[in-house]
Amino acid sequence: MKQVAIVGCQGIPAKYGGFESLVENIVGENASANIHYTVFCSGVDMPGKIHEYKGCTLKYVDMKANGIQSIMYDILCMMRTFRGYDTVLVLGVSGCMFLPFLKWFSKNRLVVNIDGLEHRRAKWGKVARWILRTSEKMAVKFADVVIADNKGIQDYVTETYQKPSELIAYGGDHVIRQIEEEKVQQVLADYGLKKDNYAVCVCRIEPENNCHITLEAFSKTDKELVFIGNWGHSDYARSLKKQYQDFPNIHILDAIYDLDILYIIRSNAATYVHGHSAGGTNPSLVEAMFFGMPILAFDCVYNRASTNEKAYYFSDVESMHRLLEQELNGEEMRVIAEQQYTWKKIAQQYEATY
Repeated sequence: MKQVAIVGCQGIPAKYGGFESLVENIVGENASANIHYTVFCSGVDMPGKIHEYKGCTLKYVDMKANGIQSIMYDILCMMRTFRGYDTVLVLGVSGCMFLPFLKWFSKNRLVVNIDGLEHRRAKWGKVARWILRTSEKMAVKFADVVIADNKGIQDYVTETYQKPSELIAYGGDHVIRQIEEEKVQQVLADYGLKKDNYAVCVCRIEPENNCHITLEAFSKTDKELVFIGNWGHSDYARSLKKQYQDFPNIHILDAIYDLDILYIIRSNAATYVHGHSAGGTNPSLVEAMFFGMPILAFDCVYNRASTNEKAYYFSDVESMHRLLEQELNGEEMRVIAEQQYTWKKIAQQYEATY
């Protein structure tokens, strides 16, 4: 049986973001019988410390998996993979300055998902950006296989490093649920919503996700917006909430962790707004495509690639406002999602790199 270690995520069961959802869905029932996964998890972020899940072995490092600590967290996880594994799947580049040592002193096959050009994100200072850019170089140089989750990222790897990469996106079919109609109606009533009568946006409240554009555009219309995010985590988030929370058509909601409620709100919307401008294929965009609704996406190479150029694109308040006044169709989004973004297919693509 092939032994595969996964490092670079917070851990499973998934509670945080894209990498966690990726791991959650390539293991278990979607995994081949001849592969055994060991997933390294944050003992700080995952205090329950269960040691087996979906047939995987879970091991813990007692550091936070995100923020600046992610660099040392990833390195400590890698240090525990020198022996006993055939392949190490590294998610993200945070700790990849350690890859030369892992390459020189172990026989592991190294597969690295370089994520979404983390060094370009506005939240990082100069030192952090230098570390992340250097780590990215190390990842591409020393990995046996580089994974890009988006055609835009793949092109970047080719142009910047003259190295081939495997294009493997994210799945999204895990969001489909069966919920009794009575509960659906109750949740919509609780939030003051009507089916197919509002737009929804779910994201971290960061400048690179263009939350300010979305809120300003909807403040100029009477169309309803449900905006779900972490509104208390930064000055940017708090200032936007203060500025727009009193508009009667804008519902600003804190993060929702009940997956049934989140599913009901997303699946009953008329439109999905996706403001992300950085990174590659974004999991929340792929998930929304399975609902078959029109998608208003920020106009960048990553979002155009993920949606096969078939979504509707905005770049500022005025262009979003124009889209809000049009009649839009989203059924093509569901067709693309079912062809490209099922987890069974994604799991098989990952296994082919091991």
